[in-house]
Amino acid sequence: METALEDLRTILMRGLRYGLISQVNTSGPEFEPLADDFIQEALLKILANLDTFRGNSKFTTWAHKITVRVALTELRRKRWQDRSLDDMLSDESPFSFSAPDDAPTPDMLAERSDLMRHLMQVIDEELTEKQRQAMVLVPINGMPVAEAAAHLGMNRNAFYKLLHDARLRLKKRLEKDGMDAADILASFR
Repeated sequence: METALEDLRTILMRGLRYGLISQVNTSGPEFEPLADDFIQEALLKILANLDTFRGNSKFTTWAHKITVRVALTELRRKRWQDRSLDDMLSDESPFSFSAPDDAPTPDMLAERSDLMRHLMQVIDEELTEKQRQAMVLVPINGMPVAEAAAHLGMNRNAFYKLLHDARLRLKKRLEKDGMDAADILASFR
């Protein structure tokens, strides 16, 4: 069993380098200890869930998928771990959308800017302080739900309900203003 785990660890390390190449510097010296932590946690998950392996793919493919998910979750968690709630909410404009267009026209930039101003106004006018904080943390800044809930001192279920209610309020207000969420999203594509 020990040999099998060491072999699996070696295979997972090789796969993790490829799976995280766009997320972290996988050739740097700091990657090895980080990857060891990810793999150790993944091995625990793999062993605990062996009974769920159905054989629809190779075992190593299944194990790689678990390992990459564990690593990405931990990387997201580490990203938000040392930031205070005040820092995250104090940005003048919390929206950090990057234009997917290589060269948006001045008209497109002006339209996006107007939309962002209007969205921020709607968020300020329609949402409670907790709802606003939740919207800034998760959909806008991309913080994982578990981390955001912890920052706000809530459990996950209560946080999901808070986000749901905030989204409904925003949707109703935007519809009242003659705007459709699909149209807004299309402006940023």
